[in-house]
Amino acid sequence: MQESDDIMKVLTEIRDCQREYLEEYKKVTQRSLELQQQAVSRQEQLGKTYRVALIVSAVLIIGIVAVLMYVMSYLPPRYR
Repeated sequence: MQESDDIMKVLTEIRDCQREYLEEYKKVTQRSLELQQQAVSRQEQLGKTYRVALIVSAVLIIGIVAVLMYVMSYLPPRYR
């Protein structure tokens, strides 16, 4: 009888530990998923920022080249 009660206590403790582990695992998994979603969101934002910076840089370079060509058109032919 005593042995049976001891076995039941051990089994109950094992069950409780497994439930606690499962709950903790769910929390960690949920937090990991949230962090991954935040990372994806940040990558999308950085991608948009990068595209805008690239477009602005291209426009500036084209503008500088156009200004240089305009200025060069006023130089005497021997300096071109």
